[in-house]
Amino acid sequence: MIKAKIKQLFDFTKQAADQNKARAGADRGILVFEHTSEVIAAENVLKQAGWNIRVMGPPADIQTGCDLVIEFPLIEELDILRVLSKEGVTPLQAVPVTSSLLKPVSLFQTTDFENHLMVRAANMKLTVNKKNLQIVNVSGGGCPDVPYLARQMVGKPLDTAPRPRDLGHTLCGYALELAYEELKKQCLP
Repeated sequence: MIKAKIKQLFDFTKQAADQNKARAGADRGILVFEHTSEVIAAENVLKQAGWNIRVMGPPADIQTGCDLVIEFPLIEELDILRVLSKEGVTPLQAVPVTSSLLKPVSLFQTTDFENHLMVRAANMKLTVNKKNLQIVNVSGGGCPDVPYLARQMVGKPLDTAPRPRDLGHTLCGYALELAYEELKKQCLP
């Protein structure tokens, strides 16, 4: 009898905790697009308008032709969709994050190699020397501008290197920009 009551209390507590976890992401939504270029355009429009958004990888349950989604504050959905529509950038769908299966995944993976720090964003990797923050490697992707981007960035300090988005015009250049910004967050005050 006592064991049954304890189990019942445990089950109730676990169920309440699971509901709280589900609600924790309920204030966020994701915008799903057909093409990466639309994500980039939408990101530019929304950031210029001052919204707190993040470009992420799509959750496993949402498969489209695009490898990126935009996470946004769900309470702002109508205003965001109105602004995007006005700019001609319309998502395929806007989905509330209501379960862990719909949570977008981080695009970043950081690897510490003792003397070097590498950030991978999508398919692009950017590596710096930890002592002097000099860029020592740009790799990944298959876009034609990757060798050019590497030539322009390698050997330069992270804080003075050119921004990849100012040099490249492909998905690889965009992903390298994300890695560049993430490294700056991690390494520069």
